[in-house]
Amino acid sequence: MTQDQAWKQFICRACGLIYNEQIGDPDSGIAPGTRFAEIPDDWVCPLCGVVKADFEPYESLSAKPVTGSAPLKLARGVGVVIVGGGQAGWAAAEAVRAQDAVVPITMVTACEGDRYLKPELSIALRRRSSRESLVRETGVASAARLGVRLMAQTFAVGLSPALHQLRTTRGNLQYTSLILAQGARPALPEALPAHLCWRINDLDAWVRLKRQLGDAPKHIVIIGAGMVGCELADDFMAAGHQVTLLDLQQAPLAALLPEQASGRLRAALEAAGVKFLGATQVAGVTQRAGGTKSVALVGAAAIECDEVVAATGLVTDTRLAAGAKLKVHRGIVVDPLTLQTSADDVYALGDCVSIDGMPCRFIEPISKQAHAIASAIAGHVDAPYLHSDPVIRLKTHSLPVVMHGIPVSDGRWCVVSDTAKQLKMTQQVDGVDCCTLELG
Repeated sequence: MTQDQAWKQFICRACGLIYNEQIGDPDSGIAPGTRFAEIPDDWVCPLCGVVKADFEPYESLSAKPVTGSAPLKLARGVGVVIVGGGQAGWAAAEAVRAQDAVVPITMVTACEGDRYLKPELSIALRRRSSRESLVRETGVASAARLGVRLMAQTFAVGLSPALHQLRTTRGNLQYTSLILAQGARPALPEALPAHLCWRINDLDAWVRLKRQLGDAPKHIVIIGAGMVGCELADDFMAAGHQVTLLDLQQAPLAALLPEQASGRLRAALEAAGVKFLGATQVAGVTQRAGGTKSVALVGAAAIECDEVVAATGLVTDTRLAAGAKLKVHRGIVVDPLTLQTSADDVYALGDCVSIDGMPCRFIEPISKQAHAIASAIAGHVDAPYLHSDPVIRLKTHSLPVVMHGIPVSDGRWCVVSDTAKQLKMTQQVDGVDCCTLELG
């Protein structure tokens, strides 16, 4: 093939995986140098399994700075400070560096800042992944490549927008612009003691749980049958463990799926070996002699197990934002076009933000949000963030689920087709399709 045009990249709208034409997808039989248009239509995302049609063009932000772009104005402070070293934080660093080659960038993160795809954590045991195989680039390497001052193992403890100052456990930082990319933390009901319940929300937590499980099969109780709970249940079963999945609802993903679909998902998980207990409330978790745990249930016998995993949703840690008197409502409130918070020169993106009253906890929009923030900081008003509903993909091998659009409470679900292998449904409002759903 003659390379008469630059290599292009395409992003999966469900999980954020990037297909690079120059690299290809050798594991799926797609050779390096294969143009996206030449990939067969039945090719699927190697991470989450959505089809080729659910990819869209992606402009890398780590290329050379934008030609002719105005340098960032350092009217006060010493550059851009980013709080958070996850996918959103690094996306912001890439975007700012693409706009300006020399502006100082400092990243404050409580972890090491190593870069990985978070959706891979819920399928990593099946793949026999290791920490080394999951890390795409170390934080140190990314910082060196982008010219970022990385303050790893550092916590942000206070913010003063009036002073343009961030207080950290390693001293105070002045900033010209501040970007909050703190993510969201697992929500843990009072009945679940933190020291007895695993929460798989980052790479380090996954590594610790994998080490604890060891090589012998274990009995794992997962509390919460949302997307994360269902994916982990499927993954633990595939790795040879015994899994009991609990939820307050009668069926898994009942808050998102119509009854017919959630019932089908429950049947598929049970056929794979998962024991599902619906309409079940946990009263508490205690440690037993010998290291096992007991999960007490309301109105039912307790469950003895080796490990307990809490998959009970996410919440934004708003202590930093609230202390700075930023507007908070189901997350840090941001302008839907610029991602600026209620304070001048303070922006936010990723899992920690709320747009039009709704949390935005999806991978795919992050790069667009980062680009909009970098453009706003640089004074480019012609590159706003335009929010759109991403593709939702449940990575359960027993029954994959793909949803386009977000269901609404007053919509009416209709069956398009129902076979032994596949269920297709659509939700309509006033006779117009607003959401489509496919299982199988």
